[in-house]
Amino acid sequence: MGETQPQPSSLTGVQESVTAALGLERDAELMLRVRDGCTASFQLLLERHRGPVVHFLYRMVQNQAVAEELAQDVFLRVYRSRATYEPSAKFTTWLFRIATHRALNFIRDGRHEKGHQSLDDEIGDGMARQVEDKSSTVEQNMLKEVRLQEVRNAIEALPAKQKAAVLMHKYQELDYSQIAGALECSESAVKSLLFRAYESLRARLAHLDATGTKES
Repeated sequence: MGETQPQPSSLTGVQESVTAALGLERDAELMLRVRDGCTASFQLLLERHRGPVVHFLYRMVQNQAVAEELAQDVFLRVYRSRATYEPSAKFTTWLFRIATHRALNFIRDGRHEKGHQSLDDEIGDGMARQVEDKSSTVEQNMLKEVRLQEVRNAIEALPAKQKAAVLMHKYQELDYSQIAGALECSESAVKSLLFRAYESLRARLAHLDATGTKES
């Protein structure tokens, strides 16, 4: 009997896993080069991760200028820590731990101010966002925006650590262990934070489902 050939679907899964693993190893490899004095490697890390970090910080502090400033400080701290860097955890876990600390400290210090720019529509994914119908009326589009704004407000109203956990889990797609590393707590504590956060969001946004039912 010949060897069983892998199915295309399983090959795709393997390829994705290998690609993800190589990406994680690449981050650690680059940071080790930074530790050895390679500034070009730091520039590569900056280009790869600056966008997600700014996006996360913006959702935490609701102010684009502050998010940019905090992100600059985050990467400055990463660079200053290069001499003591050890790849004992995923680079992204370490990076978001620093970013989370900066955001929580900013909020805790009472410097948190509402930004004037609206969050992008991604914030409503899986909760209030619907596939746009090209034939939507002005009233329907206005209703969608109102629903999205309510989702934004509900997430903004969460306690800071719950909000950080939700943003990392849903929008940065970090797993429980990575979020636990970023928040410096146990995985069970992360699960508890997310459970309470999603329960609060469901309770606060329950009327959106009721509204959607009435509309259909």
